[in-house]
Amino acid sequence: MDSKNNSEDTINSYKKKNLQKIILGLILIVLLILISIYSICTGEYQLSIMDILNSIFGNGSAASDLVIWNIRIPRVLAATIAGISLAVSGAVMQCVLRNPLASPFTMGVSHGAMFGACIAIMFLGVGSADSHGSIVIDNFQAVSLFAFVGSLVGVFVVLGLAKLRRLTPESMILAGVAMSSLFTAGTTLLQYFADEMQLAAMVYWTFGDLGRAGWTEIMIMFGITVIAMIYFIYKRWDYNALESGEETAKSVGVNTERTRLVGMIMSSLLTSVCVSFLGIIGFIGLICPHLVRIAVGGDYRYLIPLSALVGAVIVTFADLIATTVISPTILPVGILTSFLGAPMFLYLLMRMYKK
Repeated sequence: MDSKNNSEDTINSYKKKNLQKIILGLILIVLLILISIYSICTGEYQLSIMDILNSIFGNGSAASDLVIWNIRIPRVLAATIAGISLAVSGAVMQCVLRNPLASPFTMGVSHGAMFGACIAIMFLGVGSADSHGSIVIDNFQAVSLFAFVGSLVGVFVVLGLAKLRRLTPESMILAGVAMSSLFTAGTTLLQYFADEMQLAAMVYWTFGDLGRAGWTEIMIMFGITVIAMIYFIYKRWDYNALESGEETAKSVGVNTERTRLVGMIMSSLLTSVCVSFLGIIGFIGLICPHLVRIAVGGDYRYLIPLSALVGAVIVTFADLIATTVISPTILPVGILTSFLGAPMFLYLLMRMYKK
């Protein structure tokens, strides 16, 4: 009888925990929707909920339609997709590399994109100033392409070394840090020899700016994010097995090398596309998975979708602050995520290693 009661208690506890995770997910979805609606309404050109509804159903004014469809909605969608991409990439990297500090930053993806963008700005002459003195990237597509290639170079170097020299996951992190340092040195060298306009354009690009993305860029990011999310969710059990250790994963039939390699490639591709279009948005891939682990544990059935939602909420909220804190001036969202992320990351470190 005691054994039966214990079994029922265990089942009820398991169902209760799963229900709590589902409720958390629903709360995050509602929070994301509310922040998104408020972001669309708020700005130098104020809008109401009715203005948004009229515009959606084709009854809006020309001015409101222009603001909603060309500026506000693309910005909110870019924030949401960027948050999902970076957070999920960080969660998968931390699993396959077995390191809580793994993220697109530590693997050199962001720094490689920065180096590629700086090459395009310096040698293609795509940076200039408009009539108001603001920095403008003349050929945004070329800069994005160079940034995309640069972001993947470092990753494939690390993956190549891992394949040829059979690097451990821990060694791959160190190789990623080395590539980040190399890209930073290359970027600094380019900035040293750049003229004033080129230097200003390079610095401007490094600020994560959600306003750069148009509908074409959003559709590309959305398509790749959907494909990556489907793959990651499909492999959720393999990631749970990897969390239990290499030998345990192999004992249940997981091809650990292939899972690690494909996971790294998909995470890097997801991040590369996002960074190449929007610039560097720091700390999202590092802190979001840890926030979810503290809240609901490390089960990747829930960790992946909840990390995606937390990332979307944080980036969207950071962009809301960026557009309103000193309105009408709009701050780059990368600055806000760094300000929010650094103290949060320090808090997580103290919580994780508290005796």
